[in-house]
Amino acid sequence: MSKKTSFVVLALMLLVAPAWACTNFLVGKKATTDGSTFISYSADSYYLFGALYHYPAENHPEGTMRDIYEWDSGKYLGQIKEASRTYNVIGNINEHQLAIGETTFGGHSELVDTTGILDYGSLMYIALQRSRTAREAIKTITDLVGEYGYRSSGESFSIADPNEVWILEMIGKGSGRKGAVWVALRVPDDCVSAHANQARITTIPFDDKENCIYSPDVISFAREKGYFTGEDSEFSFSDVYNPLDYSGLRICEARVWSFFKSVNSEMDDYISYVKGETKERMPLWIKPDRKLNVNDLKALMRDMYEGTEFDMTKGVGAGNFGSKLRHSPLTFKVDGVEYGHERPIATQQTGFSFVAQMRSWIPNHVGGILWFGMDDAASTVYVPIFCTTSEVPWCFDENNGSLLDYSSTSAFWSFNFVANYAYGKYALMMKDIKKRQSELESEFEQELPDIEAKAMAMDEEQACDFLTDYSVNTSEYVHTEWKKLGEFLLVKFLDGNIKREENGVFLKNEYGGPASIIRAGYPEAVKREMIKENPGLRQKTQEELDNRK
Repeated sequence: MSKKTSFVVLALMLLVAPAWACTNFLVGKKATTDGSTFISYSADSYYLFGALYHYPAENHPEGTMRDIYEWDSGKYLGQIKEASRTYNVIGNINEHQLAIGETTFGGHSELVDTTGILDYGSLMYIALQRSRTAREAIKTITDLVGEYGYRSSGESFSIADPNEVWILEMIGKGSGRKGAVWVALRVPDDCVSAHANQARITTIPFDDKENCIYSPDVISFAREKGYFTGEDSEFSFSDVYNPLDYSGLRICEARVWSFFKSVNSEMDDYISYVKGETKERMPLWIKPDRKLNVNDLKALMRDMYEGTEFDMTKGVGAGNFGSKLRHSPLTFKVDGVEYGHERPIATQQTGFSFVAQMRSWIPNHVGGILWFGMDDAASTVYVPIFCTTSEVPWCFDENNGSLLDYSSTSAFWSFNFVANYAYGKYALMMKDIKKRQSELESEFEQELPDIEAKAMAMDEEQACDFLTDYSVNTSEYVHTEWKKLGEFLLVKFLDGNIKREENGVFLKNEYGGPASIIRAGYPEAVKREMIKENPGLRQKTQEELDNRK
């Protein structure tokens, strides 16, 4: 196998939980072209049916209890007290332009509290329903686990409002012991950060009360458990609660590196770090070489290590047509030696992903947009969903199909159809997919200024209804267009041959059949490999046939 698409591991610890495969980017308001804050999130799991969740704003009588179900499994966990007032939440953003994402880092397995009521997924959506700012969300999450217990393993949360962007890293205290140890740091306004299933906060600036919040026992608990014996000034949250191993570097930190090096040329040098060759850790955040916009974030979410030695579209694993698809499991053994595939930001097992955009200079009901996409980010379309949207498009509804039930009206299934058909002919078909993807997203970019201007001219209630209709109609429009694209690709690439077309219209001959069909054949490198493997493929010349015995 090519060195570009594999790595050798002497003792690689696998990511055992199905949801441990997410990626988040975080961008401060002075690191963007227009002053927006951004966070992005790919919810990656082989067990996740992609959907857009909705929790309406509600008032609750005193004494109301709320049932808690584990996000990953649907298992009933118990009840907590409901808040008297909850806010409208659509996907992972609420009506106050507060957005939350996560990645799971695991850490010490003995710190999972199996008696806890609240898992990481529930915490995200409850915090969105009860909080108006990032700081409020941090307090909500940490207070709740203190009262009801934290059931999940170690977690990194991205939490952002129109003015501030924070990373919260948290891990439980073990079975039967409520609460968690945690630290939250504010990302500087002119910086970007990221996390991808590896705890990234190291030393803690305890004296910076404005930009650093932490549990009082974050160090003392580590001492109690025997995880840490040094001076307080030497304490590193990541090194103590989620010690870095090779999988943490090559599978997790590598995705952060790919994002960082795309926005800051100096970060190229850290390739030796993610390969396990040098010890100097990547910084928690960096200043980008340029200011970023929402389209930059969408493009970065589609990263597959292109142009690096980890490029997923190169090597034997990419097949004949440069496919990024790698069949699981992530690691495999040959002759007793363990190997593994790269794990890119854009991956096939994504249920949904988003780029959340928050704008402080625009009223909340218009300012917050969740750019939402189904399935593999490389082949999705990010649809604008305004933060006060009060209705879920049927194509994104969690009750429209499931992982075991196909639905022709479900965007999850329509986007998966196109992506899965393309994986076998990737280099050929992605040209058409990228073209339609770009056309649709450009349409939204061009029409949004007018949509927002109309909403700003209305009273808030009218505007929310108007923006809900826009979000729903745009989502259904994209779903319809993607179904058409799937049908078009089926016809165009039927049986490995390519029918000629212009602007999406197939060319016909005078009898109504295909004007011509292109036989795609194989790339030159693949042909040479086939010849090397089987020299008998060479056709005999007429002279050789004439000289037969």
